[in-house]
Amino acid sequence: MNAKAIRRIALAAAASLLAEPAFAHHVMGGRMPATFGDGLLSGLGHPVIGLDHFAAVVAVGCLAAAHRAGVILAIGFVLAMIAGVAAHLQGATVPGGEILVALSVIGLGGILLTQRQLSAAAALGLFAVVGLLHGYALGESIYGAEQTPLAAYLIGLAVIQGAIALGALRVARLLTQADTVRLRLVGAGIAGIGFAVLMQQVVPAV
Repeated sequence: MNAKAIRRIALAAAASLLAEPAFAHHVMGGRMPATFGDGLLSGLGHPVIGLDHFAAVVAVGCLAAAHRAGVILAIGFVLAMIAGVAAHLQGATVPGGEILVALSVIGLGGILLTQRQLSAAAALGLFAVVGLLHGYALGESIYGAEQTPLAAYLIGLAVIQGAIALGALRVARLLTQADTVRLRLVGAGIAGIGFAVLMQQVVPAV
């Protein structure tokens, strides 16, 4: 895939976000999961149909790839994300949460784009904050669910986010060995998705 094709994909992804609400993602079509299967499908589907969340997880995997402890860093993000969901379910509130999520995606993409080197400690701290924010946002769709679908949702969410992050980590390491320009283009696309989500949140309020 050449650079021109990657740019087109990034632009298409950003445009799709502008066409529909960024935080209305729900596998169940807006219906609260009522069974274990519903909860599992919702958890598995959320980071995929929510392009902003998907972009963040991919960025985390790519950034973690620069460290020997990359797998541990990626898992740390997933655990922080689950903690964010739990915080939402316990009634915690994050003012401007949607905007903060968008800014986090822009920030992650910007770091990839500029190839800024982060220490393992700095990466872990960043992933913890981003994970908490995205987990909080993802917790909105499961708020008020019964324990069984809720547990299934958390299982599905952890499994799919871990798989995406570790998959991105592997691909990023292969890209780094071959050509770092492609990894920078991935960062540009992720930042573009974050910007599209941010505009979606800000423009209606103007």
